[in-house]
Amino acid sequence: MEGSEELESSLLTQPWASVCFGESAFLAKACFRDTGYILLISDLSSVWYESADAETVGQRSKELNKRLTVHVSSFLHRLCNLMCPLLAGRPDTATSFSCHRTASGLSLHVKSALSGLPFYWDFHCCPAPVEMVSRHLVRPLIRMSLALQYQVQELTSLLLQKDAEIEDYRESGATLSRDRLRTEPFQEEKFQQNFMAESLPQICGAGEGQAFASALQQLYAAVMQQEAKQARKRQHSEDAEGPAPPAETTGHPHPPPPSQEDEIASSSEETTPASSPAQKPRLPVAKAKPKKAKGLFS
Repeated sequence: MEGSEELESSLLTQPWASVCFGESAFLAKACFRDTGYILLISDLSSVWYESADAETVGQRSKELNKRLTVHVSSFLHRLCNLMCPLLAGRPDTATSFSCHRTASGLSLHVKSALSGLPFYWDFHCCPAPVEMVSRHLVRPLIRMSLALQYQVQELTSLLLQKDAEIEDYRESGATLSRDRLRTEPFQEEKFQQNFMAESLPQICGAGEGQAFASALQQLYAAVMQQEAKQARKRQHSEDAEGPAPPAETTGHPHPPPPSQEDEIASSSEETTPASSPAQKPRLPVAKAKPKKAKGLFS
């Protein structure tokens, strides 16, 4: 059975989508399976989530839809058909969504129809843990920023090469047949200054609802697919190395044989007279002829 961990793993590669509930803009992503679902939603100030298995869905569906008698998997399939168009930017006009913030979380109410009967569902979302927010939002955004920065560097290099090519044509006597196509040589520093002064204010003023356009959704999915691939490689490498050696214990059930130095030291201790009368030298177990034992001062 696919558990909550498998559902969240599948959710990782799902891109965030910009959605609106009433006048409020949110980012959301969801994953539905026959065994349950997981929903992640944010207003860029807080992040909430709900993970529900088939048993929870079955109990809640009986409470909210007493006239409907359908299998849990069919109920989950219906929820998927309602949420996926919304996340894709094509909400069903026959379905209404409304949200309500509480001190303990966020509730998302869905109202639609199924088999000619009213269909209701409530998502009960609680605050997402920090690790989940980092895994689904913070780390992917950092990697996306790095990817876009690298892309800008490659495009800048390509523009400079094109300018050099055009200049070579001009020096060879080539002329433009249409003067409107003439461009000035690319200047990276000037371009950055104009971008900061003109384009950036427009981007920041576009509103939070435009946070994930389609191109960024594709980039997010590509980044998370690479993340999953690297995680599988690390796991495969750890499995190939095998389990770590057992930790050393204080007891030694099979102590190593004594070294030559240990044997010499032991022999020296046995033959050296004791420093106190209370300490007697060891006597052999049996002797060929009994002899009188000699004391320390004899």
